[in-house]
Amino acid sequence: MTKRIAIIGAGPGGYVAAIRAAQLEAQVYLIENREIGGTCLNRGCIPTKTYFRNAQILSDLRNSHEFGIKVEGFSLDGKALLERKNKVVNDLVSGIERLIGSYQNIELIQGKASFKDKNTLNVQLNGGGSREVEADNIIIATGSFPQMTETKGIDLPGVITSDDLLELDHVPETLIVVGGGVIGLEFASIYKELGSHVILLASRILKDGDKEIAKRLTPMLKKQGIETYVDIRAKEITKDGECLKVVARYKEKDEEIEVIGDYVLIASGRAPLVEGLNLEGIGVEFSGRGIKVNDSYETTVPGIYAIGDVNSKGIQLAHVASSQGEYVVETIMGHKPDLNLEHWPACVFTMTEVAQVGFTEEQLKEKGIDYRSSKFMFSANGKALSLGETDGIVKILASNEDNRILGVHIIGPHANDLIHEGALAISNNMDVSAIKRTIHAHPTLSEAFFEAALGLDEAAIHIAPKKKRRG
Repeated sequence: MTKRIAIIGAGPGGYVAAIRAAQLEAQVYLIENREIGGTCLNRGCIPTKTYFRNAQILSDLRNSHEFGIKVEGFSLDGKALLERKNKVVNDLVSGIERLIGSYQNIELIQGKASFKDKNTLNVQLNGGGSREVEADNIIIATGSFPQMTETKGIDLPGVITSDDLLELDHVPETLIVVGGGVIGLEFASIYKELGSHVILLASRILKDGDKEIAKRLTPMLKKQGIETYVDIRAKEITKDGECLKVVARYKEKDEEIEVIGDYVLIASGRAPLVEGLNLEGIGVEFSGRGIKVNDSYETTVPGIYAIGDVNSKGIQLAHVASSQGEYVVETIMGHKPDLNLEHWPACVFTMTEVAQVGFTEEQLKEKGIDYRSSKFMFSANGKALSLGETDGIVKILASNEDNRILGVHIIGPHANDLIHEGALAISNNMDVSAIKRTIHAHPTLSEAFFEAALGLDEAAIHIAPKKKRRG
């Protein structure tokens, strides 16, 4: 008998789960009340990376004199910027729609779903009317939404979320960014290159990242020209003529500052989207952190699962949602998933990129794991020098007990591409020797990773030896 699986939400978790379920010959009902692709494709990852590319080009133009190239008379067209972003998004959405349509056993239903019982959904169709969908298993993949702070004045015109910022057809003259997480840092870095004067108010910089990397990133943000304040919280937002004024207070000292800008971006995180699902009506437990799930992503009601941003695991990354979707579908279909969901790469697209996978030094110390660390500076890498991007390091953490690679942290050029060698190593329990025996091409940025691995055994070629004390 064909297994019936209903999936609420067609973002990177939901549509990937639907395709994998169709490959395993399930009958799939994919329910979405907005655009295919979810937040990531329409209002998150893809739009911001499209703007990131614009920011890179502008940065290259401004610094072209360093390469012996003189460029004069360039300018930014805000409307063209928005149009290009929309085209990239629309092309990808159309491609995924065609991909989903190529599977005869996926039925895409446009509407808003809520639970009637553990096996039945009531769908209010976008075109009018309603429909009941019955399934053997249901996967909740509704994602998240921008979370506003409790700061006074957040309801004022000009106080915006990341969704709002991505729909502007102009670049703000002055943009105040509240939040030092991934969203806040990316928008601060991008809009600085697009031409805004950016003021960043951050309680912490990358609170879940390796502290050394966060410490190195802060001066790089200032070097880029971002007016950066750390260990500070926005207290109140008020009107100041045609502009907005933010009063912020330092956490560790009795001091306040006032900053003025055209827009205030609230980038304080995202909250799980559970409204309207009627979870309480069928006994699915949830809180402000998300829907409670076990290690197999099953909720407190057997047969109902939650993946991605909406569950209580707290990992708000598109690629993690996709992997969880595949894992759940394979579990439902009686397969044993061969996926390592314990570790995942996390990427930050600031102008100096940041990426990490595995444990931080702080986590290893907290767990009492005996480890060693090695770092290699990009300033000693030939490819980085030729690119003119020498800021940053590759940092590798390895176990002293069995030599396994435990964590990789990169800040520097193309960090978000380089991190996958670390992800491969950690996900497959590889040791340092596996990296050392692998020839890395020259001249490439990946040599920095190779040298950092060699450095774990004090065998790095392009690091001066440590001076030994005379006995």
